[in-house]
Formats: sequence, structure tokens, C-alpha cells
Amino acid sequence: MQDTILSWSRSRKRMVVMALDAVLALVSMWLAFTLRLDTLHWPVGAERVAYAVAPALAIPIFFRLGLYKAIFRYTGVASILATGRAVALYGFVLCPLVWLLFHWEGIPRSLIVLQPLLFLILVASSRALGWQWIASRTRARGTPLLIYGAGIAGAQTAAALSGTHDYSLVGFVDDDPQKVGRTINGVKVYAYAETAGVVARHAITDILLAVPSVSRQRRNQIIGQLQSLPVRIRSLPGLADLASGRVTVEDFRDLDIEDLLGREPVAAQPDLLAQSLARRVVLVTGAGGSIGSELCRQIALQKPSELLLVEHSEFALYRIHQELASLVTRSGTDVRLVPLLANVCNFERMSAIFRTHRPAVVYHAAAYKHVPMVESNAGEGIVNNVLGTLNMAHVAIDANVDRFVLISTDKAVRPTNIMGASKRVAEMVLQSLAASDVHPFDDSGDIPVETKRRHTCFSMVRFGNVLGSSGSVVPLFRSQIAEGGPITVTHPEVVRYFMTIPEAVQLVLHAGAMAEGGDLFVLDMGKPIKILDLAKRMIALSGLTVRDEVRPKGDIHIDFTGLRPGEKLFEELLIGENPLPTEHPRIIRAREDFMAWPFLKDHLQTLLNTARSDDVEAMTRVLQLLVPHYMPEGSKKLSSFSSVAIAPEGEEIVENLRSCA
Repeated sequence: MQDTILSWSRSRKRMVVMALDAVLALVSMWLAFTLRLDTLHWPVGAERVAYAVAPALAIPIFFRLGLYKAIFRYTGVASILATGRAVALYGFVLCPLVWLLFHWEGIPRSLIVLQPLLFLILVASSRALGWQWIASRTRARGTPLLIYGAGIAGAQTAAALSGTHDYSLVGFVDDDPQKVGRTINGVKVYAYAETAGVVARHAITDILLAVPSVSRQRRNQIIGQLQSLPVRIRSLPGLADLASGRVTVEDFRDLDIEDLLGREPVAAQPDLLAQSLARRVVLVTGAGGSIGSELCRQIALQKPSELLLVEHSEFALYRIHQELASLVTRSGTDVRLVPLLANVCNFERMSAIFRTHRPAVVYHAAAYKHVPMVESNAGEGIVNNVLGTLNMAHVAIDANVDRFVLISTDKAVRPTNIMGASKRVAEMVLQSLAASDVHPFDDSGDIPVETKRRHTCFSMVRFGNVLGSSGSVVPLFRSQIAEGGPITVTHPEVVRYFMTIPEAVQLVLHAGAMAEGGDLFVLDMGKPIKILDLAKRMIALSGLTVRDEVRPKGDIHIDFTGLRPGEKLFEELLIGENPLPTEHPRIIRAREDFMAWPFLKDHLQTLLNTARSDDVEAMTRVLQLLVPHYMPEGSKKLSSFSSVAIAPEGEEIVENLRSCA
């Protein structure tokens, strides 16, 4: 019957409700006479006209005030209030109308008050009963659901769920003893201790976290408590979205990747960022990548005068440019976006860009970052990561760029792979240039030293793995879980530091604002996370179980594939000792050794020559000289510089900066 009625056309449903209201108007009139005269009433004479007036007056008023335009299955408090206003208007018109028609002859005066009150009760009750009737259908068919949090967000979420077919709300869970045992719109609030029993008794499959205002630490405590239950834990948007009524069932999502960190994200300092970026020309290389695109999003909100998007992938550049154009329009910021197809290895192209647009701040995020991929293409990895950084530094100095920030990685610390070693060399390049008092690319000696002092403030930002970026384990694990497994983990003991993309970008922006020259910044990322534990946590939070020797009937199996080429068990963030604090509580300044530019440049020339010839063995030897802690698998540490041929005296690295490999 429910399916049949709900399948009726809108006009047919409206006619049925109008007929119901007409009957209720007659019933309320009969009840009013019966209660007032204290006997079962049967209309006679003029009283019959009074009965006819009630529906004839009520239906047009209800129609005029829009009561028949509402979607009945979504009836709520607002609809009941609208009904009250309509009945009040009905009563206000009924009083003079009865007086004009009957002059109160045979009509009790109290009837004019009593009948509208009874009519309101009957109409409101009909709406509520209809809503409950439809809701019972939803509860019978929807996925059993618990909401964790019986506050404002939980109540608004329950209201958003009402009338849908997707979920059946069984109850709330809350830690507040004053709420436990009470009900919200007829739905009971349970204590956390009762959760396991409720889950088993009602076959709950999903628990929705409706606690958007709690701290990340408390949120992780709640997740830890629920993790042992065989349910899928899902999350809500922010409280502002709930309050504005924009929440739908489609907004319920899997837990944010921040929930997997186990710590509070790094907080931003808006004043510092605005001071560094507002009304300035800013350039971002690798603008279409995971880090570069988020850099562009956050920089655009700081209202620079111009944002230059440098990217060598046409599709990636198109995508981020379209997204930023929409973001700038929505935020009302006056930012000129300039998409630039360019490769950072192309010195002439980058020089032309800097001469034309004169950027004041540069964020260099363009790099090859996937360890196994770079290990298999060592020459290209070195050319892109090292030569690209050299080119960018050169044109930045020539263009008198104020600030230049390099995006680095924890894999640059005691690297065991080409990617990490190449990023450490890129760091050393900027450290050496920052320490040089003269123009490092001018060896003529004809210009006085004081006129050759560099202007650019170089800095580097080093952080660990980024959750949610391309190649990150989180999207990989999610897709593997969705496919039913197995989840692939390289080694049961592999450990990594993690941060979110917004965190990484905030760190980069803060570092660029705080830099004094040659700074190497590192984020206090908390405790490292074991990848195996991360995989198990994601399986549990999906409402599934690990299939292993202890639980042979579990849902998802974990396969160990072995460490990939160049990969190591543990990552570090610091090489040197005694790091220094900064004005940001979660950012530290590292102090690490580097080679002076006059010596470094010759080794760089040799490294680029070996990279262009794709001589992996020679590349490895030069990298071991440049990066003393670099120890590739199966190699021996070199004890001196004598085993590697240095570029001939007078050979200019500048010439090699002007061409792409």
C-alpha cells in the first residue's frame, strides 16, 4: 500500500490531502458543537451552513499559504508551524464570517475558538501520523545506522535522514550521562557501553560520527573505541554545512584521512601568510601535482596580485587552472591566474617567464618523487630534480626574486635511493647558493663583490609522506578494500611519517615567510606510523576484518610483497643534531652540513654528465661523494673524492644549465 500511494502523481496526492483536510474541518466542527453542548450533536437548520463554511474557508486558505506545495514525506517542525499559521488565519476569518451569517443565533460564541483549536490538532496530527507512517517504511528497508553524538549535529543529521530510503536510524550513542536513556524525536540515546549489544541486536552496519566540533585527539579516541566493532565508521561534513541544511545522505563519507594520523593537524597563522603573499606575484612549479595544486589553492586565498602556474603536463595545468578560476570567482578575490606550459629543465623558457612576469615569491614543487620509478629511470630523475632546481635557482637570482622555497622530502635523509639522493643534492644546491656572497653563476671576477651579492632568500621544507597524494598508500588501500582485497604491504615492519596535503602546504607557506636564507625547515610530525597498522585500521574502519591465521574467515587478506628497489624500513627527518625552534610551534629549523659552491658546482657538472649518458654506476659514485650518507643497496661507502673524475678546470656549469637533457 505504501509503495502504491507514494507512486501516485503529485496532483492526485494533493487532492487526497485536500479531501482529508475537508473531512477534518467537518469533524472538528462536530467535536466543537458536541463538547460545547455536552451531547452528541446533529446539525439542524442554520447549523448545517456552519458545517459547510468550515471546509469551504479552510481549503482556500491552506492552498493560498502553500500547505499543499510541501513534500509530505519531509514534513517537519517548519511544516507544523506553517499549519499553525494557516489555522490561525482560518480562525481569524471564521469569527466575523459566522457573525455576519448568523448574528450568533444558535451558534455558541465559544465555538469560534474551540473549533479552530480542534482543527489545528487534527491537521497537525494527520501530518505527523503520515510522516511516521512513511518513516516506518524507511526504517524497515534502510541500512541500520547508529549516530555517535546526540548533540545539535546528531539531531540535525537525524532530521536529514528522515524520509530517506538509504538508512534506518536505530539510535544515538553519547558519552554524556545526562543524555543517555532519553530520546530525540523518538529515537533512544544509548551509552557507549551498550553499543556492542545494540550493534549485535539490530545488525548495525554503519556508525556515523556526528561530532564535528570535538578536537582531533578526542575524535581519534572515539574511533579507537569503535574500531573493534564490526561496523563501517563514517563521517559528516562540518557543522556549518549541517546548520545550513546542505547535508544529504550523499555527504556521509568515509573517515577523513586526518583521522588516520592520530594527531592534530598543523594550525595556520593567517597573518604571517598574508604578509608574505598578499598583493605579490607568486610562481608555483609543478602546479598540477598533489602538493603544487594545494599550494595554488591556498596561495590564491591569500590574494596575491598574480599567480603563475608552471606545469609541463597540459592536462594537469588545464585542470588546476579551471579549478582555481572557479575558486577565485567564489571567494571574490582579485587574482590574475596565468597558466604556463613549461619544463623547469628548459632554462631559456624559465628565464623568459621570469623576465616577463617578475615573480617575487617562488615555490618549487616540480620533481619526480616515486622511488621505484626514479630508481628505474635514474638519469631522468637526476636531471629533473637537480638540473631543474639549478635552473630555477639561477633564474631566480637573475630576476632578483625575494623568496625561493624548495619542496623536499624525508627521503633526502640518509637516502638509499636515487630519488632521495637527488633531493638532498637539490637541498645542498640551495644551501650553497644561500651561503655565497657573490653571484654564483658569474665567475668573471670583473664585477665588484658588493654589486654581485645575491638578493634571493633560499629555503627548503622537508616533510614525510603525504596522505591522499598520487601514489599514497591511503587511496591504494581504499581501492584494494573496495575490491575485496588483498591489501599489499611491502614489509610488516615498514614505518613512515605522514601528514596531510593541507598540512604540508601550510608548512611550506609558513617556512617561506619565516626564512632568513639557507634555512632547512622540518615539521614536527609526531610519531611515525607503521604501514601494517594503517592497513589494519583502514580495514577495521570499513567494517571488515583481517583474514589471517587467527581469523581464517576474515574479509581482507594482507599480502607482504617485499621492499621495492631503493626503499627502506624507516624514514628520518634530520641528518644533523640539535635542531632549532622557530616561531611556529610545529616547525623546527635543521642544521646540516653542505659543500661550498665552488667545490659543489664541479661535482654537479660531473653528475649531470653521467645522468645524460645514463651511466648508473657513475651516477651512484658521484651521488655518494655529494651525499656522504647515501648508501644504495649492495654498495660500499666511498672514502674520498679521488675515485671520481672531476669536471675539467674552467668548464662552465652555466652552459649546461641552458639546455634540457
